[in-house]
Amino acid sequence: MVQELLIAVVAAVSAGAVYTAAAARVVKQYERGVVLRLGRLRNDVRGPGFTMVLPGVERLRKVNMQIVTMPVPAQDGITRDNVTVRVDAVIYFKVVDAASAVVEVEDYRFAVSQMAQTSLRSIIGKSDLDDLLSNREKLNQGLELMIDSPAVGWGVQIDRVEIKDVSLPETMKRSMARQAEADRERRARVINADAELQASKKLAEAASEMSAQPAALQLRLLQTVVAVAAEKNSTLVLPFPVELLRFLERAQQPMPQAVGPAPQEPAQPAPAEPSAPAEPSAPPASAPGHLRPAPRATSAPAPAPGQPRPRPTGSKPLARH
Repeated sequence: MVQELLIAVVAAVSAGAVYTAAAARVVKQYERGVVLRLGRLRNDVRGPGFTMVLPGVERLRKVNMQIVTMPVPAQDGITRDNVTVRVDAVIYFKVVDAASAVVEVEDYRFAVSQMAQTSLRSIIGKSDLDDLLSNREKLNQGLELMIDSPAVGWGVQIDRVEIKDVSLPETMKRSMARQAEADRERRARVINADAELQASKKLAEAASEMSAQPAALQLRLLQTVVAVAAEKNSTLVLPFPVELLRFLERAQQPMPQAVGPAPQEPAQPAPAEPSAPAEPSAPPASAPGHLRPAPRATSAPAPAPGQPRPRPTGSKPLARH
């Protein structure tokens, strides 16, 4: 009798141990347990720690509440400005409602992944290439809103979405490189022109100061000569004023000759003779308007000492008939 009772007690303890082992569950700190009793959801979500379920009646499903990092596969698309790109991203999300994540969607991870891919394709088609390259913060926010809207009903919260890489065709890369190089060249020329403008203003001020003191220009010339000679060059270049070259050129030109007869010195009159002048012979008849020579004056002998010198007679001008 005692032996049968002992066997019954051992069997009961063994059955209890088996039942406890089958009903015992351990929920970790970062998990939540969702209990389904005969296929119906229990309102109480089991927290972390030790918990019991009815074997064969209740079923416990553990849901991870940690932030999940999921890479989004690279998607090929055409931007709004007709450029073919390949974009990949990464998404961070976590479950905030364990019951909804179990009941509302079959596999919340796969659902979030597919939603992220379709949203990424939509963002590529609505954006320009410049926005994808430089304005990613705005695109990340738009992509996060597009994924978070349906994920709220699944008990999933989208924490962050980041566009990781944008791959461009090789031709587009070369075009962008040429554009960047041209922009750099433009800015370099603008800076150089601005520097030339400022330098010209300073040179104008220096010229106005040197014009008041001509010796300053000579001192500047000597400083230039010293600076050139310090480089140990065999050739020394000195500035030469252009005005001096023009002066030498004018000096080498021949003097212009005067047009017309040269002026003649007046002839000295001969001394007149004391005797009376002879009567001039009558000139031959000539046509009206012609000139005829005046009678030639006769020379007079020299006067005796003490007598007055007679007035010399000059030549008469030509008479017009």
